[in-house]
Amino acid sequence: MTSPNEPDAVLQRQLRYKWAPFTRVRFLERHGVVAVVRGRGSRVYDVQGREYIDAHGGLWLVNVGYGREEIARAVYQQMRELAWFSSFEGYTNLPSIELAERLVGLLAPEGMARIFFTGSGSESVETALKIARQYWRLKGQPGRYKILSRRRAYHGVTFGAMSASGVTANRTMFEPLVPGFRHGPAPYCYRCPLGLSPERCGLACADEMARIIEFEGPETVAAVIAEPVQGAGGVIVPPEGYLARLQEVCRRYQVLFILDEVITGFGRTGEWFGARRWGLRPDIMTFAKGLTSGYVPLGAVAVSEEVYDVFYRSEERAGPFRHGNTYSGHPAACAAALANLRILEEERLVENARRVGERLLAGLRTLARHPVVGHVDGVGLLARVELVQDRDSRQPFPPGMGVGDRVALRAREMGVILRPLGDVLSFSPPLCLTEEEADRIVAVVDQAVQDISREIGFGAAATASAGSG
Repeated sequence: MTSPNEPDAVLQRQLRYKWAPFTRVRFLERHGVVAVVRGRGSRVYDVQGREYIDAHGGLWLVNVGYGREEIARAVYQQMRELAWFSSFEGYTNLPSIELAERLVGLLAPEGMARIFFTGSGSESVETALKIARQYWRLKGQPGRYKILSRRRAYHGVTFGAMSASGVTANRTMFEPLVPGFRHGPAPYCYRCPLGLSPERCGLACADEMARIIEFEGPETVAAVIAEPVQGAGGVIVPPEGYLARLQEVCRRYQVLFILDEVITGFGRTGEWFGARRWGLRPDIMTFAKGLTSGYVPLGAVAVSEEVYDVFYRSEERAGPFRHGNTYSGHPAACAAALANLRILEEERLVENARRVGERLLAGLRTLARHPVVGHVDGVGLLARVELVQDRDSRQPFPPGMGVGDRVALRAREMGVILRPLGDVLSFSPPLCLTEEEADRIVAVVDQAVQDISREIGFGAAATASAGSG
């Protein structure tokens, strides 16, 4: 009798009963599904006992790695005492207060003063957008309701967060979206949306946001929301000076500056926060993912004292901030986050992300010897390798070729899990990644790119064309 956990049986059960997020069902029918049953450090194991290095950290987030019993014990001990209780008016729990206090301390250089808990990154962004709009109503400027984002941005899947997002494919099937959202250019300097050289692109893209604010009317704009590194949009690392200029634009027009740190928060960039990596002091910050390293779902929104004070001073006439999630401040999730933060700090994983990230990026840059590798970039343990049909013209492959998918599948066969974003290979491994594991990721991806290059007729790697665009 066939075990229900055999790979073929798992696939059939998945296809029969489970509707998975962002999943092409016909892709699964052709290529199968990996059922992960166990994890340790940067490695996971499937039902057949096969080992993989998880070069994507689950989904940008297993920062402390898999199998951390310290987090499991913290959640278990909390659940034995109090699994959950509402944080709505008049009630609280101690882990949520302790975590809020801890986060405010961590975020002191960024000027954050209060924490509002959510259940996910999408909920965090949704909360931040509501805060921004109500902030201006409370200040007597209800006409300030527009939110500026960037093309290629990913901010979540709830309607407000999706409306802020700039990934077209994620939006079209759900229109009409929430009104009041505008999108400017992403600082995608490899393919500058303004047609400029990479050296001129970044600051020009920031200045274009100023022109959009002027066109819309500064008195109508509530906030600009930006990821420090645009994750799902292709791991777009901003050029130096871009984010500082974008913050200056917000200050110039007295527009709130929201940093979406759902991916970049808690060490991913080699600093505790993307804001710190680029020397920023936003008005609002959003978090999830690395806050608990995925052990229990939890999100958070941090605000400055000035933002919070507007709500506090207006409460008697306007009432409370009428927004909340059932599981806001969930005590077991907060216990997981506290244990997670202790591991990050005690094991110096933020510093490890910086050090091993430099090694990983240096290794990935050697892939530029392959004619199909057009661009390699990264920061901390967050990196991209973009595959192109012609490196000189930066011409992409036709979407139907699925080159990124093919490279990722070949890498998986060799024991490395990565995530293709179209023909951009994205990397965000656990922050506990070792140098040896980084080298193994590079070796496997190198072989996978070479194998697929031959399959599609590009032959052996070219050694005369070193360097990326």
